[in-house]
Amino acid sequence: MEIVLVGLNHRSAPVEVRERVSFTNDQARQAAEELRARGILHETLVLSTCNRSEVYGVPPETTRESAAALSNYLSSFHSVQLDLLSPSLYHHYDRNAVRHLFRVASGLDSMMLGEAEILGQVREAYRIAYEHGATGPVLNRLFQGALEVGKRVRSETELGARPMSVASAGVKLAERIFGKLQERIALVLGAGLISEQIVSQLRDRNIARLFVMNRSRDRADHLAREFSGKVIAWDDWESALTLPDVIVSSVSAEEPVLKRSVLEKAMTARGNRPLFVMDLGMPRNVDPDAADLYNFYLYNIDDLTQIVQQNRSARESEIPRAEVIVDEHVGKFLTWQASVNLIGIVEALRHKLKAERAEFIRERAERIPGLTSEQREQVETIIDQLLEKMLLDPARRLQGEKDLRRKIQQVEAIRELFLPDRERP
Repeated sequence: MEIVLVGLNHRSAPVEVRERVSFTNDQARQAAEELRARGILHETLVLSTCNRSEVYGVPPETTRESAAALSNYLSSFHSVQLDLLSPSLYHHYDRNAVRHLFRVASGLDSMMLGEAEILGQVREAYRIAYEHGATGPVLNRLFQGALEVGKRVRSETELGARPMSVASAGVKLAERIFGKLQERIALVLGAGLISEQIVSQLRDRNIARLFVMNRSRDRADHLAREFSGKVIAWDDWESALTLPDVIVSSVSAEEPVLKRSVLEKAMTARGNRPLFVMDLGMPRNVDPDAADLYNFYLYNIDDLTQIVQQNRSARESEIPRAEVIVDEHVGKFLTWQASVNLIGIVEALRHKLKAERAEFIRERAERIPGLTSEQREQVETIIDQLLEKMLLDPARRLQGEKDLRRKIQQVEAIRELFLPDRERP
């Protein structure tokens, strides 16, 4: 029952690489189906955010070759050459994979230390995989544990008391350009979770006017009503781009929503009035070539580094407390994992010994004249009782041990001795 993780994040890959291997919800479902259909993973879950794309899985058999197969799959799925992708990928197994996920859910592995969005993103990724039937007992237990860890870190440490989000960081950047936002106009592209947070942040800073654009008019209407904004039709770009001082975009799209040619035309129509654009999309929503337009201030997710560092400096004293919670839950999960492995090993031994018992009795019964069927059943029962005692009593003692993970190594040694590879659970 091995756990494998292959992925990349803001530390291992720049935005230019991350956007090429990001997953939409539909792509995450498709990948889960293909990975199981090809026999690469038995259980699988894709976690894809603006800062990371990670695939968690349980291979059908214990093998350290699954990470290589996953890397090849990611390369093929996203049409990115493996030699370009490999330097950015990290591979984790078992304890390291569990600990990595628990730190992700806690906000300890985020660009914004303790960020508010990530726990909801982990929950949503788990919901999608679970409802699609891609997870099983191992990943269900793992991600339920991750959600519990994330909640505890936020409630028991200061990381959750003063959360810093991508949305708040983006608005802080806008304030650096314009100062106070009370007399400014903002346009928000998208109506998802991050867009809601952006709108909330802008309203907290008393933005003068707020406009929302989204492909789905219903969601745009809902967001605009909630925050006293107005909706602009998705295809009305010509007039929309002449209005705002601030544009924040978080749209799910495979190609840039705002092309350089469109923005160049809009800047001319605005009389080159300054325009601040925060691109929070993954892949990016704004053509990066537009960055050289006059009075056009374009920032993407990787441009948050300075604010991230300020945020980390204020919170890093809380990291040890959060790490203690993470390590506690890693230990709990590994103990559960060891107990499941123990059950599998005992069941395999039981099956093997019973099969050999039947052959043992058959061979010897033929040499005993006058042995009745009733007597033979009695002999089989006695031997079964002996086998159960030999297997179950040691297993119960092992499960009662506090350090089950160390004790399980003894059982693994027994499996190596008595169970050929083809008979392993």
